[in-house]
Amino acid sequence: LAFCRGRIVRVPKGPLIRVVGTEVAIPCSVSDYDGPSEQNFDWEFSRETDFVRIVSTWDSTFTSEEYQKRVGRGDIKLRRSSNDAVELVIRNIQPADQGRYKCSTPSTDATVQGNYDAEVQVKVISDGLSVSGFKARSSTSLRLSEGDSFKLRCSATTTSPEHTHLHVTWQVKSGSSWRDILSLTHEGKFQPGPGYEERYRSGDIRLDTGANDTYRLSVSQASSTDGGAYRCLVSEWVRGADGSWQKIQEKSVEIATVSIQRTGECSWWAVNVSVTERDSLDLMCNITTDRSGIFQAEVMWYFSASPDDTLSDAQLLLSMDHDSVVSDSTLISLSHVDRNSYRLLVRDVDVEDSGYYFCEAAIWVPLHNGSWHKVVERTSAPVSVVVTALEPDYDVFLNASKTPKFSDDPTELHCRITNVQDTEANIRFTVSWYYRQRLPGDDVMAEELLASMDADWTLLLGDRGRERIQNGEIILSKKSADTFSLRIQWTSESDRGDYFCVVSAWSRHRNNSWVKSKDVTSASVNIFWATQDYTLTVEAVKLKPFFVAGHTFEMTCKVSSKNIKTPRYSVLITAEKPLTDQSNPNGTTRIISLNQDSVVRLEDWTDQTRVDGVVLEKVQENEFRYRMYQTQISDAGLYRCVVTAWSPGGGGMWREAVNGLSNPIQIDFQTSGPVFNVSVHSDSPTIYQGEVADLLCIVTMEGMPLEPDDMSFDVSWFAVHSFALDREPILLASLDRRGIVTQSRRNGSSDLSLERISPLEFRLRVHGCEDHDFGNHYCVVTPWVRSATGVWQREPDIRAKPIFLSVKMDVLNAFKYPLLIGVGLATAIGLLSCLIGYCSSRWCCKKEVQETRRERRRLMSMEMD
Repeated sequence: LAFCRGRIVRVPKGPLIRVVGTEVAIPCSVSDYDGPSEQNFDWEFSRETDFVRIVSTWDSTFTSEEYQKRVGRGDIKLRRSSNDAVELVIRNIQPADQGRYKCSTPSTDATVQGNYDAEVQVKVISDGLSVSGFKARSSTSLRLSEGDSFKLRCSATTTSPEHTHLHVTWQVKSGSSWRDILSLTHEGKFQPGPGYEERYRSGDIRLDTGANDTYRLSVSQASSTDGGAYRCLVSEWVRGADGSWQKIQEKSVEIATVSIQRTGECSWWAVNVSVTERDSLDLMCNITTDRSGIFQAEVMWYFSASPDDTLSDAQLLLSMDHDSVVSDSTLISLSHVDRNSYRLLVRDVDVEDSGYYFCEAAIWVPLHNGSWHKVVERTSAPVSVVVTALEPDYDVFLNASKTPKFSDDPTELHCRITNVQDTEANIRFTVSWYYRQRLPGDDVMAEELLASMDADWTLLLGDRGRERIQNGEIILSKKSADTFSLRIQWTSESDRGDYFCVVSAWSRHRNNSWVKSKDVTSASVNIFWATQDYTLTVEAVKLKPFFVAGHTFEMTCKVSSKNIKTPRYSVLITAEKPLTDQSNPNGTTRIISLNQDSVVRLEDWTDQTRVDGVVLEKVQENEFRYRMYQTQISDAGLYRCVVTAWSPGGGGMWREAVNGLSNPIQIDFQTSGPVFNVSVHSDSPTIYQGEVADLLCIVTMEGMPLEPDDMSFDVSWFAVHSFALDREPILLASLDRRGIVTQSRRNGSSDLSLERISPLEFRLRVHGCEDHDFGNHYCVVTPWVRSATGVWQREPDIRAKPIFLSVKMDVLNAFKYPLLIGVGLATAIGLLSCLIGYCSSRWCCKKEVQETRRERRRLMSMEMD
C-alpha cells in the first residue's frame, strides 16, 4: 500500500454538456498529498493542442492575455470550497469556450508519485428550451370561493441536440418565497411538495400531461392557503458520463394569480357562560355562508381544558353529519334549530364540565354524480364555560375534652361539625389536624400538618407527628358522623401550642370521583400547663478520712431533687487522673455506672486483675455507695458522682429530666518509695541484613533500695518505622511481671525474642534483620512494688528515649555468588571456543600449499610484484 500511495487530482468525468449563456462550475480536487493542508490550483484551456493559461489560486500573473479581461470582470473566477478543492466558474459560457480544461496542482510532496493534473472535455450546446403559459397568454387573475376547483396549464419544449429530459415543477408564492406544489421529475416520477403529500394521495392535486407538450395542474377543494401567484418552473437535465443526472439550465413562467374567498363562518350567541352545578348548559352554534343552492352542514362539538389546545388535543362531545345523523350520548343532545343554527344541550352539569367549548362546521355540496363533496370547513372561537359548585353550609367547633396538668398526661380534642344546611346525600366530610407553636411576643410559627384524611378515608401523615402516630402515641378517630377526635396519649413540653382542625366537604361527581368543594377552619385551642425548672443536687462524702495504698476507698453520693415527678436516678463514677498518666491522656476516666433500673456496668475499667475491685450499690432511693478495694498508687486522682434524674414517660418509657455533678473526692498517696528510670542501649545500632540486633532495656532505681523479690516489671517494646517519630508506634513484644512473653504478628521473615537477663535488664533480639526492621525502638516499663502489708502496688508507666536501629545491605555477600557463577560460565565458554577453533584448524580446514623454492639471492620474479 505504501508503494501505491500518491497524489491524485480529480475532475468530473467528461464530456460535460452545458447550455450557451448559462453559468458553468467545473470542480477540481486533490487528495493523498504531502505538505501544507491548503493546496493551490492552476487552470488551463485548449481547443485543439496547445493549452492557454486561464487562472491560478496563487499566481496573479498566471492568466494569459486573451483571458485577462474576462477574469478582471469576474466572468471567470475560482471559488474555493475547501483546502483541497476549487471550482472554475464561467459566467455566460459561449461556444468558443468549448474544449478541454486542465486542472493542475503544484507539487508539495517529498517524492513524485501519482498524477498532478487532470483534464475534462466541456461541450457547449445551443439553448433549445422554451417555457410559456397556455396559448402564450400573460399572467391572469382567478377569483374563486373555498371548495372550488381550478386548473392551470403551461407548455415546455426543448430542441436540444443532446438527449435531455425536462423536470416540471408547479410552485405557488403566497408570501416572499415560492413553495413547491407538485413536480414531474426528469426521471418520470411525481413528487409532491412539503405539506401537499396528503392532498396528492387523496387526488385533490394532480399534474397531467397533454398534447403539444402541455402540463396541467388540477386543484380540487381549494382552501385559503391555495391563494397566491402560480408559476411553472422547468429545468433541463442530461445524464453525465458517470451515469449521474446533471441540471444544465432552468426557466420559469408565471401563469396566474389565484385569490380564494371565504364562504362560511361559525359563531356563538354567547361569549362567556356561567351555570350552577346540576343545571343544564345550553349553547348555540350559528353558521353563516354566502353559498347559494343546495348544501348540507356537518357539525361537531368539542371540549378542551385550555383555550390554546389544538383540535387534536380537544375532546369530541357530539357530532352531526351532513345526513343529520347524530352520534349517541346520554347526557348531551344536539338539535337542528333552523337552517343555520345548531343547539348543544348538556344536562346535569358538573364542576368538571368547566372549560372551553367550540364547534366545527363543514359545508357539503352535491356533485353531478349524486355524491356529496366537502367544500369548506371552519372552527369557531372557544367560549368559556364556568360551572359553579354547590357548596354546603356548615360550621366547625373544636374543644378539648382532656387537658394535661403535668407532662405525660393525656390530651384529647374533639372537632365537631354543626349547623349543617343544604347538603345532599353525595357529600362527604373529612378532617385535617394542624399544630402551631407559640413564640414569645407576637411571633407565631407557621402551622404544621399532623394528619389529614382524603375523600376515600386514606390517612396522610405530616412530618411532625408521623412517627408518634405510627407508634400509637397519637390516635386519630371518628367518634360519630359529625365528630372527629385527636388524642395524645402522653403529652410532652414540645406538644404545647395551638391546635385547630379543618373540615373539608367532598362532592361526588357523575364518574363517582370525589372533588373537594369547601374547607372550614375551626378556632384554635391552646394546650399549655405551668412548669417549673427541674433542680438536682448531688453531694459526695468520703467515709474514711485517711487510708494508705492497699486499703479500701469508700465514698457515698446523696441526691436530692425538686419539681420532678417520681424520679429515678442513674449514677456514673468518674476519676480525673494526673496528666502524666499515659493510659488516660484525656484526664477523665469513666469507671462504673448504675442505671435507673439498678443495673451495674463497668465502663472504662480494664484492669483484668481487679475486675471485682470496684463496687457501686444503691443504699437508699437517693443514696449510692462506691467502694474500691486494694487501691493502687495509680488510682490517685479526683473522684466524682455524675447523676441523671429520670421521670416516667409515655408507654412505660423513662425520660431524661436533668443531670447533676457532685463535689470531687481526692485520693492522694504520700510515699517515699524508690524512683525508677528506664533507658535503651545497643552495642551495635547499625547492622547488616540477616544479622541479629541486640537491644537492652535497663531499669535504674533511685532512693530507697528494694529487694529483687519486692519488685517486678511489665516491659513492652515498641517501634516507629521512620526517621522521625511521626507515625503510630507498633507493639513488637511484651513481657509481664509473671514472665509471660507475648509477640505481635509480623509480616517479614525476621523473628523476635524477649528475655530477662538480670533483675533490672531486659533484652530484645531481632533475628535475621530485614529492611523493614529499621526505625526508632523504645521500651515502656510498668514497675510493681510490694508494700509492707504484702500488697503489690502498680507504679506509673515509664517510657524510655528511643534508639534508632539502622539496617544495611552487605554488597559483597549479595553479589558473591552471581559473580562466581558468571566468571565460571565465561571461562568455560572461552575454553570451549578455543577447543573448537583448534580442532577445526587442525583437522577440518587443513590445506597444503605447494610453493616453488626460490633463491633468496636472485631478484624476485614479476609475478610476485
